[in-house]
Amino acid sequence: MTLVLDVGGTHIRYSIAQDLPLEVVECESKDTNLYTLIESVLELHPKIKHICISYAGQVRDGVILAAPNRQGDEGDIKSYFEQKYDLKLFIQNDLSCAVLAEAKFFETQDLCALYVGTGLGLGVMSGGRVLDGFSNIAAELGHIPYKKAPFMCGCGRDNCMELFASGLALLKWKQYYSLAEEMTFSDLQKSSNPQAQKIVALFEEAFIHAVGITITLFNPEVLVLGGGVIEQNRSLLTQLAKKIKDYAFHLSTKECTILITNLQNAPLQGALLLKENRDA
Repeated sequence: MTLVLDVGGTHIRYSIAQDLPLEVVECESKDTNLYTLIESVLELHPKIKHICISYAGQVRDGVILAAPNRQGDEGDIKSYFEQKYDLKLFIQNDLSCAVLAEAKFFETQDLCALYVGTGLGLGVMSGGRVLDGFSNIAAELGHIPYKKAPFMCGCGRDNCMELFASGLALLKWKQYYSLAEEMTFSDLQKSSNPQAQKIVALFEEAFIHAVGITITLFNPEVLVLGGGVIEQNRSLLTQLAKKIKDYAFHLSTKECTILITNLQNAPLQGALLLKENRDA
């Protein structure tokens, strides 16, 4: 049996799985200690022999280095569980997991997965291999210096792209302008409030800029857009189609197909593939 988890900034989703499809349990991320959750599941299911984790943060060789939108998980989670229990643990960044699942679905070796959820994340597959970088923290799109914001990112800086194009950014800007936190992106678009319109404009510019960077740098055959903000606001794809040529190298744009994901829980599905892609 395999325990597969998608640990995000807003939710943790997990499943006891042997294959797809997955029956998913969901809980609030901010109220859940990851180690405690895993141990509670292992107590109920002692036959689990593999743990596969998609993690919204920076990880390297089984160690959680940092998590801008989560706190308290840092440490050598792989060694902790493998030494304490008779099992194997695999952990990778959530977008690196998502890109594994998306590439398998689209049957391509050159694909980028750009997800806008709580944060802004990017996974890159080039020539059939996931791009890791020296410290396994390549393609941290959300933390590219972009513009100064009047508040801080979870990474400790005030100029990350994630502060303009993410679910957390929308919340922070609404709080900054004293707008109702329950206003959705669609509500902001429809509002006549000039501050609401400014939030929409800031988000759309940063989002399209992020897509342009991705296409220009990595030249994917397919760019898959996902995450809660994108999936709930598909009109963003229309805006993107109108403007992307002004934000990306024209040859890269011409050869790239941009789609919204068809997968449910792609990071979770990709985590399950980590057993098969030990070098991913």
